[in-house]
Amino acid sequence: MTLAPIHVVGGGLAGSEAAWQIAQAGVPVVLHEMRPVRGTPAHQTDKLAELVCSNSFRADDWTGNAVGLLHAEMRRLSSIIMASGDANQVPAGGALAVDREGFSAAVTEKLLAHPLVTVSREEVAGLPPAEWDSVIVSTGPLTSPALSEAILKLTGEGQLAFFDAIAPIVHLDSINMDIAWRQSRYDKEGPGGDAAAYINCPLTREQYEAFIDALLAGEKSEFKEWEEVPYFDGCLPIEVMAERGRETLRHGPMKPVGLTNPHQPDVKPWAVVQLRQDNALGTLWNMVGFQTKLKHGAQTEIFRTIPGLEKAVFARLGGLHRNTFINSPRLLDRQLRMKVEPRLRFAGQVTGVEGYVESAAVG
Repeated sequence: MTLAPIHVVGGGLAGSEAAWQIAQAGVPVVLHEMRPVRGTPAHQTDKLAELVCSNSFRADDWTGNAVGLLHAEMRRLSSIIMASGDANQVPAGGALAVDREGFSAAVTEKLLAHPLVTVSREEVAGLPPAEWDSVIVSTGPLTSPALSEAILKLTGEGQLAFFDAIAPIVHLDSINMDIAWRQSRYDKEGPGGDAAAYINCPLTREQYEAFIDALLAGEKSEFKEWEEVPYFDGCLPIEVMAERGRETLRHGPMKPVGLTNPHQPDVKPWAVVQLRQDNALGTLWNMVGFQTKLKHGAQTEIFRTIPGLEKAVFARLGGLHRNTFINSPRLLDRQLRMKVEPRLRFAGQVTGVEGYVESAAVG
């Protein structure tokens, strides 16, 4: 018997995982990815499962952390995302972080090599054709405008959007290690056994207060009135966090707990900026939790006030992009089928789920 293919729209984490699992079950699948025919505001390559924001899959401890347990369950289910992540991991303390280029290349290579997977480089501009009787829409937060508009019309929803931010990446050789130091929080070893996986930049109370002042005063990307939609709470810009209270960052991404500065062991930092390895060579490091909507000139000026980053050279500056999601509890049934058109299932971040691992797991 010849099986009709299942169509998966979107080659991100959820779409790649869905296509892999379908093919492994012996069913043909067509994976539709619009890049490079049509780009997005955030992607930089045409690889499948490209990581746009962080390179971290978060905690890998299955005994004491929900995300770590999800890692273990996905590994048992032969997840292509977890297998490719494990094969391309970089030091990250207790977290699983990956070389983003090696990771996406591995996912792409495996899917292209699978005999039941066809990768189609094209934009699905609007609702999938009626003759596709089984479709998974996994277009992620950067769904194309034509498809977003078609979903809006189909569902009668008012909007399908929120704003998300990206953190900067710094070249290692531009970090002053006479001020910064290597250490994971509480010296916790990660999957690779490294207890010194992060670079830490310490701030005194005065330096922290000056940094907050600069953040609040820095020139930011603004939006037209009609673009006023919510932020993604799991990835707030640092200046938005600072607006919620001057201590917010010090108890969030800049918390100093579990760290001891070997350059000044008797002085407890008031706040700490952490950087996590971003590629296998260890030449690129991303600023953990430093998503921002500051304009590029303001970013370089303000971030170079952080001790250790005075001469930082940025491989990528932070940015903001508009994301798409649907109101899943109202629009989807328990099998993630659209109630008004059950041939369409949805998976990944477009459903409103938060995080890389969770998105892949839905796929």
